[in-house]
Amino acid sequence: MNAMEYPWRMRWVWLILLLAAAAVAWRLVHLNLTERSFLMRQGDARMEREVLIPAHRGMILDRRGEPLAVSAPVVSLWANPQALGKDIAQAKQVAQGLGLPEVAFLKRLERLKNKEFMYLKRHVNPAEAASFLAYNWPGVHGVEEFHRYYPAAEVATHLVGFNNVDDQGQEGMELAYDAWLQGTSGKKVVQKDRTGRTVKDLKLLSNAQPGKDLNLSIDLRMQYAAYRELKAVVQQHQASSGSAVVLDVQTGEILAMVNQPAYNPNNRSVMNIDSLRNRALTDVLEPGSTMKPLTIAAALMSGQYDLDSEVDTSPGFVKVKRKTIRDHRNYGVLDITGIITKSSNVGVTKLALSLPDQSVRETFYSFGLGQATASGFPGESSGILPSYPKWNPINLATMSYGYGIAVTPVQLAQAYGVFASYGLKRPVSILKQEKVPEAERVMPEHLAKQVVAMLETVTQKGGTGTRARVPLYRVAGKTGTVHKPSKDGGYDDDVYAAVFAGMAPASKPRLVCVVIIDNPKGEQYYGGEVAAPVFSRIMTESLRLLNVAPDNLLPSQG
Repeated sequence: MNAMEYPWRMRWVWLILLLAAAAVAWRLVHLNLTERSFLMRQGDARMEREVLIPAHRGMILDRRGEPLAVSAPVVSLWANPQALGKDIAQAKQVAQGLGLPEVAFLKRLERLKNKEFMYLKRHVNPAEAASFLAYNWPGVHGVEEFHRYYPAAEVATHLVGFNNVDDQGQEGMELAYDAWLQGTSGKKVVQKDRTGRTVKDLKLLSNAQPGKDLNLSIDLRMQYAAYRELKAVVQQHQASSGSAVVLDVQTGEILAMVNQPAYNPNNRSVMNIDSLRNRALTDVLEPGSTMKPLTIAAALMSGQYDLDSEVDTSPGFVKVKRKTIRDHRNYGVLDITGIITKSSNVGVTKLALSLPDQSVRETFYSFGLGQATASGFPGESSGILPSYPKWNPINLATMSYGYGIAVTPVQLAQAYGVFASYGLKRPVSILKQEKVPEAERVMPEHLAKQVVAMLETVTQKGGTGTRARVPLYRVAGKTGTVHKPSKDGGYDDDVYAAVFAGMAPASKPRLVCVVIIDNPKGEQYYGGEVAAPVFSRIMTESLRLLNVAPDNLLPSQG
């Protein structure tokens, strides 16, 4: 049997082949003419992608324009586990190339095998990333990002803060002003090949809008000086922690703010929780004898006392109900200045008890205690300033010399700024001010000047703060040696905080500086021994940097 015997079968075969060819031809014509635009759109949809253009985060600068936080371009490497996981040998090579633990990497790759995205390594140097991507590993890609770098490192870290790996503020001013610094990402359309790599840019949809810069009030030169001195004294006395604040009397700006312990935001592998806090704004302590000038201010403003008033502190102690309040020794009869010079607990107690119940508390509040400074810093404490409908004499007495209340170092600096500006209270700022903010008068000028003169005697012969002196400048201030609360509700006999708060030049104060050293170990623990010398060194450098004219060219006495 051959084909000639069944010609109709061959005809059917040829007919079917012709119909199939016609159908294919018709389909090609249909796709190229009728559905061309649709197919092109579908092809583009599979090859074109809309991607984000990262925005450059604004810089954080000091008042002189020195950078405190800057953003540098980096590349984050990522992979498609479905593509990379097909070849275990190549996956191992990727792990080796990035210095990743091979076993852990393969387990992670297996765990994400049904996903289309996994980070390999974040924030890689662009040159290193380009070298790595040149191997064309299957499913391995890079995306441009920015990484935050902090030139001043630990010196300004408590104020500046830091960002997380996604460049979002986590602490400090990075967190408080995250929206201001962040900027807005742009968008563009790119063409990618089948492996997901960008072939070319096709269309710019919107430009990236960089974040705005932020100028802080601090002077980095003063910040370095304050940090150096604070760190040295904390190490020397093996203290638990410390804080120092330098305040511009004329503007209320913080020119330096440092804390110990600190951390390096550029290397967080050794960072611990205890070092994160900006203690100058978040931590409180009982200020002790540094509150005595405020009690004196309340007495002077009451009209019941003046510079010639005298208080008998004999026999060196006074009983207030069941509590005995003591001085270091019997100072006898003291005038108002002598109470400050000798730091008499008995003297301020008798003054406070002779005033209306709310007088001392209202004065403290008017000086800024018991309320946040409105600096805008995240987590700032308002401190503790009790108020009672009916005051117990013991509460009133202990408040007069700085117990039973709690303040932050910055609040204490603001309060002393009232004396330094002769009765004016200015809002504290950690941002550079373009103009001098309005001030509130909380104390008559002549009385504030009297208190400054009293505070100057503290640093002179016979005072408790002689080590706070600054060469060629007159200094006014007050020491404090504060017993720390114990776990049983009382006070430890051998755990202290050493405090000094003061201003210079005393003839016309320009700067206020507060130094607090928490729990210094060893034989020296008084504020005049531990905190006052730090004040002296910080103030010496700060006055020099500001080129403030000396007001004490005569040799110091005593």
